[in-house]
Amino acid sequence: MKFNNKKLEKTSKLINYTIAIVLCGFLISLSGKLLDDVDEWKERPTVESFEDETLLAARYAEIAAVNTKINLKVEKKTTIENTIKVVNNNYTNAKKSFDNWLEARKTVGSPKEDKAVLSRANALDAFYKTQQEWEKELAEIEHEIQVLNQSKSKINALISKEKGRAYDALDSAIRAYDLKVFLIRLVFILPILILGIFFIIRYRKHKYWPLFLGFVLFSFYAFFLGLVPYLPSYGGYIKYSVGILLCILLGGYAINKIRAFIEYKKQELQVPTTERAKKVQLETAEKALDNHMCPSCGKDFIVKTWDKTVSKSSKTAPTGTVTNFCRFCGLELFKSCNSCGSKNFAHLPFCSHCGDKLNEDNT
Repeated sequence: MKFNNKKLEKTSKLINYTIAIVLCGFLISLSGKLLDDVDEWKERPTVESFEDETLLAARYAEIAAVNTKINLKVEKKTTIENTIKVVNNNYTNAKKSFDNWLEARKTVGSPKEDKAVLSRANALDAFYKTQQEWEKELAEIEHEIQVLNQSKSKINALISKEKGRAYDALDSAIRAYDLKVFLIRLVFILPILILGIFFIIRYRKHKYWPLFLGFVLFSFYAFFLGLVPYLPSYGGYIKYSVGILLCILLGGYAINKIRAFIEYKKQELQVPTTERAKKVQLETAEKALDNHMCPSCGKDFIVKTWDKTVSKSSKTAPTGTVTNFCRFCGLELFKSCNSCGSKNFAHLPFCSHCGDKLNEDNT
């Protein structure tokens, strides 16, 4: 007799799924570590490897020389600006003194002061001339600094052009590198996915199925989720194409299996009921009784009846009658115990009233 215990079955399923999930978790961790280490097999390209170091060094040296000249000019400019402030201050004081002296002379009105006026005016002109010379020199310095800055901008433009060329080369190298790394990862992941599909088809009913299931879960995770962070921009096409291919293959496999099962059930229903009754498994019989359905054809064996005297607006639920034989395939469903006469489900091994065997064949 087959041992049967619902609580044990649920516990067994829980343990099996736990084993599968734990194994899947360890496999995912191991594959993640392996995929991360793929990047270390070959150094990732950097922009420095594509730059013309000799050219850039010469350009940077030119910029350093220009910056030195600019700094010297700026220092000289600062000195001239300070000098101009002193000269402007001297000119302002001299002009103020001259204006005050002229006012005093007008009051005195002495002709002997004409030579003094000319002398003071010449001195004031000298201050003004000095001021203009320093202003001119400041303008020249500012122009020289501007020319140096323009030269520096041209050198920077050449540096930017060289760096732009290096970055373009880097982009091409990174695309090639990512493709190579992706293909290496795909070499690892794709066989795992194929093996997982093979396990689904071949070992669904194996006694070690929880271990196979753990690998199957890992294989699907590794391809459709674990590989996503490593996909290049065009990698999505590969993933979705494989997904479509799997849907077609597994879908076709499932459809064929369903059709084969339907044909099998049709042929089974042609077999006499006594032969079909012998093939009903205990687990199938138990589920059929719980769901009040025939264990052979799967149809409901409860016949609903309605009270025709009740109006349509009434919410009275219909009643059900249990039949001894399936009205769809004719299989015997309920029979009386030979010992006590109690009615029992015909496909269970023992009488629920006295405990005697109902079916001698179920051993």
